[in-house]
Amino acid sequence: MIRSLWTGTTGMNAQQLNLDVIANNLANSSTTGFKKSQADFQDLMYQIMKVPGSQTSVDTEAPTGIQIGLGVRPAAVQKIFTQGDLIQTENELDVAIEGAGFFQVELPNGETAYSRAGAFKRDSDGRLTNSDGYPISPGITVPDGSRQVTISQTGVVSAIIGDDTTSTEIGNFETVTFTNNGGLLAVGRNLFRETDASGTPQTGTPGDDGYGLLLQNFLEGSNVNIVEEMTNMITTQRAYEINSKTIQTSDEMMQTTNNMV
Repeated sequence: MIRSLWTGTTGMNAQQLNLDVIANNLANSSTTGFKKSQADFQDLMYQIMKVPGSQTSVDTEAPTGIQIGLGVRPAAVQKIFTQGDLIQTENELDVAIEGAGFFQVELPNGETAYSRAGAFKRDSDGRLTNSDGYPISPGITVPDGSRQVTISQTGVVSAIIGDDTTSTEIGNFETVTFTNNGGLLAVGRNLFRETDASGTPQTGTPGDDGYGLLLQNFLEGSNVNIVEEMTNMITTQRAYEINSKTIQTSDEMMQTTNNMV
């Protein structure tokens, strides 16, 4: 009976973690550039009471055996980097990546982080920054008096400056890709950091082979499917209840045994 108590406990812990992941997905269903997470689980080790293939007689062997599982454990919580919905805006500094790639953002400590959120702003120096004021890399500065800022699909940034009648190129966006997006470290603020698992960033021009195009006046929405997450939440809740029922049943069976003494 003790074995089932601990097995049920691992199941409840696993479903609690799964619900935590689902809750975070739902909380960020409106977060620009957010990528949903998915929990992966593994079964624990088994107690082998009878080895499959063991001899049952001189000429026969057991076709299966007896293996008692001891529960479940979390193996990974991975980010799913599918494309989010493209949402049209009226802001000329909003940019979405249609396809693969990340924007580069310079952190205050000089290191580089990566983001799919293209809701850019101008700071007091005219630099393009994210919502926290961190400048994009390579840096792009919009001169004072500029109007009609245009960002092409390949990342060329142009603007009409002052009394000019023609646009002037003022910078270029570069995006990066990784061998394994799932290996990136999520640090919050719509930012990711490079890790050994992600591989090194490969810099390229939007629209090149393997790099997505840029869309001005668009933002990439969260890739969270609310209906799917609600279904997963219901399933998780039921699984949690069933595991708690296992513990309760085991306790009742032990109580029955004690009453027989």
